[in-house]
Amino acid sequence: AHLSLTKPHWPYAAPAPFNDMYGDADIIAPTRSEAEKEDPHPLYNAFMQGRAAKKFSDNEKRAKIIPTYMGLIKQIDEQLGGLFRMMDKSGIFNNTMIIFTSDHGTYLGDHWLGEKDLFHDPIVRVPLVIYDPRPEANATRGTKCDELVELVDLLPTIMDATNLKEQPMHIEGVPLTPLLHGKQPINWRNAAFSEYNFSGSAIFDDLNISRTDSKATMVADEKWKYIHFKNMPAMLFDLVNDPHELKDLGREPGYEKAVTQCRDKLLEWSLHHTSDTEPVEEEKNEWMLEKLGVYNGYWSVTEVDSANIEIEEESQQEIIPEVAPEIEKTPETASNLWQSKI
Repeated sequence: AHLSLTKPHWPYAAPAPFNDMYGDADIIAPTRSEAEKEDPHPLYNAFMQGRAAKKFSDNEKRAKIIPTYMGLIKQIDEQLGGLFRMMDKSGIFNNTMIIFTSDHGTYLGDHWLGEKDLFHDPIVRVPLVIYDPRPEANATRGTKCDELVELVDLLPTIMDATNLKEQPMHIEGVPLTPLLHGKQPINWRNAAFSEYNFSGSAIFDDLNISRTDSKATMVADEKWKYIHFKNMPAMLFDLVNDPHELKDLGREPGYEKAVTQCRDKLLEWSLHHTSDTEPVEEEKNEWMLEKLGVYNGYWSVTEVDSANIEIEEESQQEIIPEVAPEIEKTPETASNLWQSKI
């Protein structure tokens, strides 16, 4: 079974009692530096000018959003608790593998960004919690694994757990079973890879690149994180000396050897990898905005109006975050927003 939890997500609205569980004292300062704004990579700079990035770079707005965001996480925690109690009561908990993860992280103001735009750790280092009911996993219960894993490992892990022998023609990733059972895998990966297609944003026009070239690919190992772009400079971070990734070394002299080594790893990986990142058509973006009411980064109806975006009447309430100035902050309002169709 696949259970998809759509929150936390814009619009940031939490139902009672989660809407006021947290306050200013619970907010963690963002990971960012003023130096990041000095001669930034062109794509990074363009993302910093985005609507959501500016919202989260504003400390006052961020101070209103973060507590609500935390409340939404608490709601997920409680919902999962209810699910697990039901599974235990019905007798299926002890024979069900449970995998909790996310397709991506979010910046929330880290690195002066607000969405999922690049490959800093807040984006690519996502939660991955696995409950394996088999007795072979007893030795690792409650422990943390520091090996490099990827989301593509989940399908072969599920196939292995369910003894599914027939495999699709093309499957990437490797089973995480040895790690779950406390065994050291042979020849485990020494680097992790990720791809991002930013053709869904009009940002490629500002950078004078084509929609089909609006892709980025990352390779990261214990020392370096390297990000490759077509028709743009690379980005490079020293994860040992700069673990918070505040200094991009991609255009700095003296790092040619590191860039070459990372690029070689990326090339070797690409020879065995089938990319599924296709350009996003502009019509899809318009459909998401006008039909689904998904307005990432918008603070209020007034701001949407100023952007000249046509809003269907039934979608208007869905774009208003709980913290928007035009709307009274009440549990009833938050609950109504939570129950909206998106």
